[in-house]
This record gives sequence, C-alpha cells and structure tokens, in this order.
Amino acid sequence: MKATGIVRRIDDLGRVVIPKEIRRTFRIREGDPLEIFIAGAGEIMFKKYSPIGEISTCASAYADVLAKAGDMPVIVCDKDHVVAAAGISKKEVLDRRVSHELEELMELRQPINAEEGEKHQVFPIEGFSRTATAGAPVIVAGDVVGYIAALPENKRVNESFAQTIRVTAQLLARQLEE
Repeated sequence: MKATGIVRRIDDLGRVVIPKEIRRTFRIREGDPLEIFIAGAGEIMFKKYSPIGEISTCASAYADVLAKAGDMPVIVCDKDHVVAAAGISKKEVLDRRVSHELEELMELRQPINAEEGEKHQVFPIEGFSRTATAGAPVIVAGDVVGYIAALPENKRVNESFAQTIRVTAQLLARQLEE
C-alpha cells in the first residue's frame, strides 16, 4: 500500500487519531481492536486484529466438517472477510469482504433461519451470487467476532443442520475464549 503522507500528533494519553476516510475505507469501527507492529526505520504499523484469523486452521476444520455433514458449502467469516471455506472453491471466496447485509446481522447478533424461507436468505459475500439460508454469529465475551454460514445451491437447510451451525459457532467461540 502506498503511504498517504498524513501526519498526526500523539496526545497526552498516547492516542493517535486515525482519519475518518481511512477508518471508512478499512472498515475500522469504534472499539475495533488494532495490532501494533514495529517495523524497521522507525515505522509503526497498525493492523486490524481478527481473533478468528488467529485460529484459521481450526475454523477451516470446522467448515470442512460442517460441509461434509450437510453436503453443502460452508464459510467462516470474521467481521470483515471470509477466513475459511469448505465445499466451494477457496479461490472464489477466501479473503473476500462480507456484505453489508451480513455485517448488519452480525451487529444485531441474528442467526439466518432456514425455516423462514426466501425472505431470510442473505448474500453473505460482496459480489458473490450464492445466498446463505442458515448461519449463526460467533460471539466471544459478549462481542461478535465472526459468522458461520451455509451456502446451499438449490437446496433448503433443515432445522437440525441449522442447529448444528449454531452449535459450531458456539464451539468456535469457546475455542477463541481459551
């Protein structure tokens, strides 16, 4: 990424103000955790912290098991991007941004309920045509850190598989707490 040339001062409490345009571009919201890295030549870098990204291997295994159990594609997302996928081409979906629709569901902590039919289908990934008909937020210490969703093609998700997705979201949350 090219340096933008913005200069900021640190206040008495050690705070640095990140301009609104940069926060909007990188979807940095108030309260989002940032990692601070020290690079050579006096550089300090900020990176959005993703707890699910830290355990992407585990998230990938959970997605794999769910995809095989339900015989349909499954994705695991953090608050911004898809971090794991199974049953679908990983090149197509990994690291793609989640849709605003899914972000709203995360903020509201709402699952996607398969039983309510067509009106509750969600396009979880920006620019991707598959819809999610079942899904659940991953909630750690009261904060939503991600989402697990099933992306069936021409197939309804039964209630038992929707419940399995909700339980898997709780297991992943438990894994993140430890």
